[in-house]
Amino acid sequence: MIRTVFAVATTAAIALGVCVAVAQEDPIKARKALMKANGDQAKILSDMSKGDKPYDQAAVTKALATFQDAAAKVPNLFPPNTKDGDPSDQFNASPKIWENMADFKARFVKFDEDAKAASASVKDVDSLKAALGNIGKNDCGACHQDYRLKKG
Repeated sequence: MIRTVFAVATTAAIALGVCVAVAQEDPIKARKALMKANGDQAKILSDMSKGDKPYDQAAVTKALATFQDAAAKVPNLFPPNTKDGDPSDQFNASPKIWENMADFKARFVKFDEDAKAASASVKDVDSLKAALGNIGKNDCGACHQDYRLKKG
């Protein structure tokens, strides 16, 4: 009985510690990590669409899942206290994000929808090119144009 109580208490303490660690995660670092993952996966898809890498459905599926994961998480990683960003980074979030948070979040809803549509439709290089062009231009490119600042 004592062992069971100890095991339950230990498990609860570990779970609480994990929750606290996640809650204290630096939102700037978290959003940068998600955006880097998006960029890495977009590069893989781009290389496939250009013929630099062979078409790989599993890699396409993974990339589009990464996009969907980011679309779900990134909008919540822009709390007001991160408006000034990371001064050591050459790219920073534009203050326009906080001025028009509804539009910013709506773009991630569209990104998620486009990634889901691509997941359902991409079956070969030609369909990948079409989906990637749409996502790159209408989602990533448009959002970066309005909501990302390049320093220097």
